[in-house]
Amino acid sequence: MGVSGCGKTTVGRLLADLLGGRFIDGDDFHSPKSIAKMHSGVPLTDDDRHQWLEQLAAQIEQHSSDVSPLVIACSALKQSYRDRLRRTRDDLAFVHLEGSKKLLLERLQHRASRENHFMPTTLLDSQLETLENPEGEPLTWSFQIDENPVQLANRIVRQLGA
Repeated sequence: MGVSGCGKTTVGRLLADLLGGRFIDGDDFHSPKSIAKMHSGVPLTDDDRHQWLEQLAAQIEQHSSDVSPLVIACSALKQSYRDRLRRTRDDLAFVHLEGSKKLLLERLQHRASRENHFMPTTLLDSQLETLENPEGEPLTWSFQIDENPVQLANRIVRQLGA
């Protein structure tokens, strides 16, 4: 979890590989209307995110009988969003990827120069304002993103005890 540009997809894929699990990118579950809204520089509201969270919760529920891990890259910016996902499983863990605004902005600018991602750099401030730090929440760990993604994924695996 974390704001755009923190490396959720990159680290999530690596983490799923290391754990021998399945990876889901939460961005794939945004509605076309929400994608268009973000692409035009308009932040999503709680109402915009409701159906998206329900779809991610359904993915978790569908996977709950599977013994292999499921890794989802999802912003989950507010505690209420994380609490909604936690209702699917009491052992759901969150890994918060965090970094300086400067580093996040550099990453977003780099991504914008090489791919046509729907999330513009102009939405970083609104995401940072919306982010509710998950410190103290159950089964939640925070990691700084200023290291190599492979090293970071390995540190997360160790933290998870996998």
